[in-house]
Amino acid sequence: MPGPDQPSTVLTEKRPSPPVLRSVSDTRMRIEYRTVHGYRRAFRIAGSGPALLLIHGIGDNSSTWDDVIPTLAQHYTVIAPDLLGHGQSDKPRADYSVAAFANGMRDLLVVLGISKVTVVGHSLGGGVAMQFCYQFPRFVERLVLVAAGGVMREVNPVLRLVTLPGAGEVLAMLRVPGVLPVVRWGVDKLADAPRLPGAPASWSPSRILKDHDDLLRVVGGFADAHATKAFLRTLHAVVDWRGQSVTMLDRCYLTERLPMMVMWGTDDTVIPYHHAVITTTVIPHSELVTFEGAGHFPFHDDPERFTRTLIDFVDRTTPLDFDPLMWRELMSSGGAQRADFEGDEETIDEVLEAFEDERSAT
Repeated sequence: MPGPDQPSTVLTEKRPSPPVLRSVSDTRMRIEYRTVHGYRRAFRIAGSGPALLLIHGIGDNSSTWDDVIPTLAQHYTVIAPDLLGHGQSDKPRADYSVAAFANGMRDLLVVLGISKVTVVGHSLGGGVAMQFCYQFPRFVERLVLVAAGGVMREVNPVLRLVTLPGAGEVLAMLRVPGVLPVVRWGVDKLADAPRLPGAPASWSPSRILKDHDDLLRVVGGFADAHATKAFLRTLHAVVDWRGQSVTMLDRCYLTERLPMMVMWGTDDTVIPYHHAVITTTVIPHSELVTFEGAGHFPFHDDPERFTRTLIDFVDRTTPLDFDPLMWRELMSSGGAQRADFEGDEETIDEVLEAFEDERSAT
């Protein structure tokens, strides 16, 4: 496996990206709104040049990218939407599946007049990004998965518990005045507690609760009852009591010629770092960038390295031109086989077991 800063594949050929049909004149970020199919869609936009589409995770919103948008906007047109049911977008009683979110990304890009993008997806947004590549390959030039959902079953146990009956009532308690500050105080105190004598380093409260600041920030958005309902609908679409209920693994072979990068923090408490290893085993041409000591939000833990790595990746790789004949050949091949994977035997066996699971993409 490559080291933290060693990509498994480097594509050196470079050519200009197709022109972006809509851009802004400077790097100042602003929030805009468009009504699509009767629902308001909010998004952050900044910069000019080739387009980057940044897709956030479950319960989050486009503000999660605020640390990296100003730098990225010096090079690209950056579009960071609030997914339907999230942030300042409308929160109807609607379809919150991964496929529906991918449709929403396509619709927004069409409205904005943007036909080609490099897609960057975090957590749930990573699953949406992969689904977007599968459903709308003509739009996609490159793909970057950041601590992406939709690989193996493992996910933070709290998310599994929230899928059980009665979870909605528990989340509703967070809207009671004073409850959320008490929860935040208690978690902060626990995170600062010392490790028990003799306990492994991985059992330290600070490591177990590595992502607690960001997760509490996300939970803070549940003060809106409509946001809570949308979150639960989204969660039920991708997670059940056993873990993640959908996977991208059965469609990964379609990325064969797509420039890809996988970014992951080693101390991710939401989706284990091991999923990064699985992803690069199934997609051996993808580049793995490891953020040592980072959690589920590596672009918060080290925004400078994140932006520098992303800019370098886009600069030195050739954007994929969609080839319908190649796409037909790939889909007719029946998918990836064991010989297509790269990794140790144990990891490959784990991948094959996952392929035998009943989970699949939409």
